[in-house]
Amino acid sequence: MRIVIQRVTQASVEIDNQIKGQIGNGLLLLAGFTPDDTEEDLKWMAGKVAQLRIFNDDQGKMNLSVLDVQGDVLLISQFTLYANTKKGNRPSYINAAPPAIAIPLYERFIGLIQDALGKQIQTGEFGADMKVSLLNDGPVTIVMDTKNKDLF
Repeated sequence: MRIVIQRVTQASVEIDNQIKGQIGNGLLLLAGFTPDDTEEDLKWMAGKVAQLRIFNDDQGKMNLSVLDVQGDVLLISQFTLYANTKKGNRPSYINAAPPAIAIPLYERFIGLIQDALGKQIQTGEFGADMKVSLLNDGPVTIVMDTKNKDLF
């Protein structure tokens, strides 16, 4: 599982000219899955996202988590996080999980994030053509991958 975490002051996702999900202060998560992602990977990532201290405290130091600031989360599925650009100019997505595998992983991850935060989150729609808008705060953008847990 690979995820891009963006600290935002606002974010939204639009599908067919309708707002599907919208948040204020919190995290925009772009998540991609592989066929070999496990329940352990999903749980690890949900815990890291909920506890990641990337919000400013009273002294302006990144010392607070999304839980601490009672922020919201907008989660978007994004298979293109597994783009392979090694050959030629057209990316291959062979490493991304196909929908039959990715959809259950995405849905399970939604539940795990909600459990970790103790509240509902906003989402996009798996496989839809989505327009994502955000105001990145900082900017703060972090990329994490469950295949490289030792780096995080």
